[in-house]
Amino acid sequence: MIPFAFIRPALHKLAPETAHDVALKGLSWAGPLARLAASTNLQHKTQLFGHELLNPVGLAAGLDKNGDYINGLGRLGFGFIEVGTITPRPQAGNPKPRLFRLPESQAIINRMGFNNKGVDHLVKRLRCHHFSGVLGVNIGKNKDTPNEQAADDYIACLEKVYAYADYITVNLSSPNTAGLRDLQAPAALADLLGRIVEARNRAAEQHGEHVPLVVKVAPDLNHDDIPAMADVIANCGIEGVIATNTTIQRPQVQNQQHGNETGGLSGAPLKPFADDTLARFHAALPAEIVRIGCGGISNGQDAVDKFQRGAQAVQIYTGFIYQGPQLISDAVQALKAAQVS
Repeated sequence: MIPFAFIRPALHKLAPETAHDVALKGLSWAGPLARLAASTNLQHKTQLFGHELLNPVGLAAGLDKNGDYINGLGRLGFGFIEVGTITPRPQAGNPKPRLFRLPESQAIINRMGFNNKGVDHLVKRLRCHHFSGVLGVNIGKNKDTPNEQAADDYIACLEKVYAYADYITVNLSSPNTAGLRDLQAPAALADLLGRIVEARNRAAEQHGEHVPLVVKVAPDLNHDDIPAMADVIANCGIEGVIATNTTIQRPQVQNQQHGNETGGLSGAPLKPFADDTLARFHAALPAEIVRIGCGGISNGQDAVDKFQRGAQAVQIYTGFIYQGPQLISDAVQALKAAQVS
C-alpha cells in the first residue's frame, strides 16, 4: 500500500472538500492494497451491542455519508464503521466553502449541513456492501423539517435502514442544522426518543431482530442538563451514547487562519470538551448503556483516555484525515498495552 504520509501532502494541496472526495474514491481502486485488517497489530477483539469486533476502534459518521465507500473503508482495519448522517430526502447542505483545515492544531471546522443523497440511496448501498464488521447508520432530519415534526424524519430513516444496520444513531447534536441541538433539551428529548423507540420496537417485531439505538450528544451541553438527559436516555430504552459531536467553542484556534469560521470544530482542540462530556455521561448513565468515545483522538493515548473516562469503544474522524490508517493501529496498540477493552 502506498504510505499515507506520501499521499497526504498532495491531498492537502487540494481544497478540503475536494481532497475528501479524492481520498474516498481512491479507496475504490486501492482494492487489495488497502487490505490491512488481517494484520495482527489491528486485532484486539471485543464486543459491541452483542457483536464481536476485530478491535474497538471505529470510524465516526460524516466521512462516508452515503455508504458509497463502506468496502474500501472496511479494508483499513476499523472494528466498526458508522455511515451517515442521512436524511429522508436528498439535500445539498450549506453553501461552499464549508470545510476548513486548521493544520497547526490538527483540527477541522465544518458546516456541511447534512449534505447527503437521501436514505433511499443509502439503502441501495447497504444492500451490497461486503464489510464484515459492525455497521452503524447515523440518521437526522432534513433542514426544512420543523423540530415539531423531526420525529417523522428520524422514523422514516429508521424504518428504511433497519434491516441493514447493526445499530442506529440518532444525531441530535450537529451544530450545522439550525435548531437541531434544541432537541437535546430533556423535555424535547423525552418526546422525540419516546416516539423513535416506539418505531424501533415496531420494526423489531416486524423483522424479528432488535437493533440497538444510540444517541450522539454535543460537547457544549449545560453540565446541569446531563443527568436529566441521561435519565431520559435510560428510561426511553436507548442502548448507547456517543460522546461527542463537534464543538462550537474555539479553544486555541481563534487566532489561526479559518479559526473563527462558523461550524463545528473537530480534532485535537475538541478533546477536553469531549472527554469531559463523556465522563459526565458515564457517571450519570446505568452501566448497561454502551458509551462510545468520540472527539479529538489524534494518537493512541487519546484513545486510552476515552476508555479511562468510561468508553467501551471509540470513533475517529479528524485524526484519521490527518494521519491516515496508521492512527487505527496506534489506537489499537495503545489500548492493548493499557489492557483496556
